[in-house]
Amino acid sequence: MPNTILIGAQWGDEGKGKIIDFLTDEADVVVRSQGGNNAGHTIVIGGEKYVLHLIPSGILRRSKTCVIGNGVVLDPVALVAEIDGLRKRGVTVAKNLLISDAAHLVLPYHRALDEQREALKGRNKIGTTKRGIGPAYGDKVARTGIRVCDLVRSDVFEKKLALRVRENNAILKSLGAAPLNGKRILADSLAAAEVLRPFVTNTVVYLHKAMSAGKSLLFEGAQGTFLDIDHGTYPFVTSSNTTAGGACTGSGVPPHRMDRVLGVMKAYTTRVGEGPFPSEDPGVTKNLHAMGREFGSTTGRPRRCGWFDSVATGFATMVNGIDELAVTNLDGLDAVETIRVCHAYKVDGKKLAVLPSDPELLARCTPVYREFPGWMKSTENAQKMSDLPVRAREYVQAIADLTGARLSIVSVGPGRTQTIRL
Repeated sequence: MPNTILIGAQWGDEGKGKIIDFLTDEADVVVRSQGGNNAGHTIVIGGEKYVLHLIPSGILRRSKTCVIGNGVVLDPVALVAEIDGLRKRGVTVAKNLLISDAAHLVLPYHRALDEQREALKGRNKIGTTKRGIGPAYGDKVARTGIRVCDLVRSDVFEKKLALRVRENNAILKSLGAAPLNGKRILADSLAAAEVLRPFVTNTVVYLHKAMSAGKSLLFEGAQGTFLDIDHGTYPFVTSSNTTAGGACTGSGVPPHRMDRVLGVMKAYTTRVGEGPFPSEDPGVTKNLHAMGREFGSTTGRPRRCGWFDSVATGFATMVNGIDELAVTNLDGLDAVETIRVCHAYKVDGKKLAVLPSDPELLARCTPVYREFPGWMKSTENAQKMSDLPVRAREYVQAIADLTGARLSIVSVGPGRTQTIRL
């Protein structure tokens, strides 16, 4: 398989974990290059459900190497808990996992700041997961962050942590929050360091050696295009580059070594948290929630749901350079009699074919819909495109055409075998 970047083409939660798991059979190395444990990738194998937050989804495949790259912000205690949870379920986590020594840490004061800042915003809150991701990236940019290479040197870590705890406790006090116990943070972090130390290495060097040996890389994107700090619906975004460029900067693999970008998108649209969502429809939300669908794998929060938005996915294709598309959750529309697709926006009497950068303008946009007849049949057992109802085939091809990339994969359920490869 060529070196492939897998990207969410919507607001996250597109089913990337399942598609990564499916593609990992053809790859040698799976790489996480951004985000933190605010991500949640769900994989179902033989009826058994796994939810991964920091560890790449390739960990569930034997003989695959998983890499947590330098662009990830890593909560050491949470990562140890994730490793322990997988091992208890019989999943091997040993030499098949590598952690960048240059990745930045998420520590308890980041989570406390995240929670306090979100509370201060009141009605203008972003909808953060409160996992400390934004404050950790803030420290990275401010050049005050603590990295994995510091964590595994206890003397260095203790000095840096003491300074950061003192500074952040002063900030927390000014926000009316209780100060954190620095000794407890130190003890918990050093205990995690002992577990993580064998995995830590210079992953940039490892990835280049792997490519020189002819191994193929699969980059597992977290979140989605419209949560990107530069290209998303700012300020209702995450704090990292979730678009294709982030795979390069967050791993140390240069752009000319990337061969393909695969965009993952649902057959409808969902969003978690606050922010504009033109094609949101309470009826779609109610229907999908009634089916037991669309609850966040990280927070459990109910997702906002709506019709497919080709204005948004068309922009995602452009900014990511998407070559191929994977359409997921097609089976979620099996019982919908008439399906809508947003192909333009209207605002202030004008028609827009592109996504506006101004969130206030986007919030005032109303969708222009095209309607498709539903197929009113189950698709969950389809093994090839010809098994799908004709109207289902017409629908997925239409949304691919509107998005502007070649249809490559169609998913009709959470299971590994419920995947159609074109």
